[in-house]
Amino acid sequence: MFERISNGFSLAGSTWRVLTRDKHLIAFPIVSGFLFLLVVVSFAVPMATLVDWDKFQQQVQANNNKPPVWTYAVAFAFYFCTYFVIIFCNSALISCALLRFNGETPTLADGFRMAMARLPQIFAWALVSATVGVLLKVVENVHEKVGEIVASLLGTAWSIMTFFVVPVLVVEKIGPMQAVGRSISLLKKTWGEALVGNMGLNFILLLLFIPIILVFVVGIVVLAKGLVPVGVALMVVAGILFLLHTAVSSALHTIFLAALYQYAADDRVPEGFDRRAIEGAFTRG
Repeated sequence: MFERISNGFSLAGSTWRVLTRDKHLIAFPIVSGFLFLLVVVSFAVPMATLVDWDKFQQQVQANNNKPPVWTYAVAFAFYFCTYFVIIFCNSALISCALLRFNGETPTLADGFRMAMARLPQIFAWALVSATVGVLLKVVENVHEKVGEIVASLLGTAWSIMTFFVVPVLVVEKIGPMQAVGRSISLLKKTWGEALVGNMGLNFILLLLFIPIILVFVVGIVVLAKGLVPVGVALMVVAGILFLLHTAVSSALHTIFLAALYQYAADDRVPEGFDRRAIEGAFTRG
């Protein structure tokens, strides 16, 4: 057990070194976040200006606190656009990570080009993900408390089952349902390493988050003392650092996912990872 934990933290350290060597990979989560914001705005503005929310609330109350049917269509469209953006950018990042693991020097253009080559698979998986998202929302609305619990459990199970779907789609070019089956197969082989490795990554990210919290707290204290310009500046810095931390977190977890996938699928140690650590992590017995 202790050896597995040690190997998990070693894998996390290797993931961190890959990102520090190829810092430009952080651009993919940043682009993903920007596109996600555009999606939110493109839905929020029409909803805010075209919907009579007083009438909407009356309809919900008259229907036992259940939203009108049209909201599910809007939710499906929103989920689809959101998932498409996230999956596309993650596919680009995974493509670059796999190129790096095999001794190449990937560029941002390489990642986006390879993601474009997987558009049919990305489109299909976004459709499946949006459908599941809406179905979970329907389950949640069936009963206020029980529905929320059941939807949460089903959502967690779905997230676990589809852990490896994106790298499978990128590399193996198979359909969504086949990708889910393949993901489950790979997860059976790597669940321990995925759990402990992510724990190691989260520990590193926690250490990086502490200074951000300190800057934020100092900003609040300074504002309370009446030093508004300095306090506002510190709050802005804390906000920027938080966004950067979010991008780093997303990049690290996606790179780690790509490394796990390559070793589990091809029995090849990714370049930049310690052979003994990754081979020891996957030893069974």
